[in-house]
Amino acid sequence: MKLPCPACQRDLVGKKSSVGTRVACPDCHHSFYWSDRHHTGESFVVYDLETTGLDPEREEVIQIAAMRFSSGRLCREETFASFAKPRRPISAFIESYTGIGDRHVKDAPRPEEVLCRFAAWAGDATLIAHNGLRFDSKFLAATCRRHRLPTREVQSIDSIHLSKMLFGKARGTGHSLDHLVSRLSIDHDGVRRHDARGDVEILGRAVADLWQRLGLDRAFNGVRRHDASLPLGGG
Repeated sequence: MKLPCPACQRDLVGKKSSVGTRVACPDCHHSFYWSDRHHTGESFVVYDLETTGLDPEREEVIQIAAMRFSSGRLCREETFASFAKPRRPISAFIESYTGIGDRHVKDAPRPEEVLCRFAAWAGDATLIAHNGLRFDSKFLAATCRRHRLPTREVQSIDSIHLSKMLFGKARGTGHSLDHLVSRLSIDHDGVRRHDARGDVEILGRAVADLWQRLGLDRAFNGVRRHDASLPLGGG
């Protein structure tokens, strides 16, 4: 695969497996992260979901929270947060884990309505979620599919890839959000974990720190991406 050097525009040849590794142009010696293609967008949305369980085909979203990351800056003043009312009671285990019970969602809109609102708020930004490839993106797609919502594809980054780029992939190297909080020394006093509003605040700080430490450009070039689904009409 070919990619132009961001500095001198010389066409360089590399392997797809090299995506996310730092390379240097043999001509101008500019150092950058190898990517599958060059991205230009600088608008991102860091988000988190809470759900009634782990299976996206059976369970439902009960909370969405998000924060913008734009032009290399975490925008704490630009946030989205909403509970969602599932179609069956929230279990005692989920309430103990997330702090969210039926009393919190009794007057909330249904998950598909919240997702439509989130899509409109997010616009055409690239999404960022921790473990998003295996969890959050699957819930987005399943919610759209279950309620037959017309969809659009959006690019998404799993922030676990950012963690692996910085801390490596050696066996035993954990990349959970708890590991990131510890490694990056993120102060989370007073922030409730496993509530989407608290987790997205912590994740936003982690993404900003990882972005800076890795020396990424404003478009996150070199970070692996996958396609996610959002309801049509928000872009």
